Amino acid sequence: MAVAFKVTGVEQGRWAVLRVSGELDLMTSPVLRQHVHDAVAEGHHSLVVDLSDVFFCDSSGVGVLIAARRLIRSCQGRLRLILPDRGAVDGSHVNRVLGALGVRRLFDVHPDLDSATTDEAGPLSA
Repeated sequence: MAVAFKVTGVEQGRWAVLRVSGELDLMTSPVLRQHVHDAVAEGHHSLVVDLSDVFFCDSSGVGVLIAARRLIRSCQGRLRLILPDRGAVDGSHVNRVLGALGVRRLFDVHPDLDSATTDEAGPLSA
C-alpha cells in the first residue's frame, strides 16, 4: 500500500519543524519546496526537516534539500535534517542516497527531534 506524501509543520521552541512522509520525488518535491519557502517567509530561519518517514527520495528531492540549505544559509539561518541511522520502518534510503551522492556532509544531520532542536547538540555529520 502506497503512503501518501504529506508535509506537516509544527514549532518546537525556536525551531520550525517540517515533518515529511511518503515518497520525495519529482511529483512531490515542489510541495516540500513550497513549505520551506513558506516557513522562511513567515520568519522562521531555524528549520528542521524531519525525513524519518520518507521511504524514497530521488534526485529532485535531493535538489530541494540542497536548495533549502542554500535559502536558509542566505538568511543566516540554520537547517537541520532528521535522518535516523536505520531510516523509516519500511526501509527509507534517504540516508544512503545523500551519502552515495556525496552531499550528506553538507547537512547538519540528527537522529531525532530532541537532538535536532537542542542548541547544545552536535551534528552527526561534519
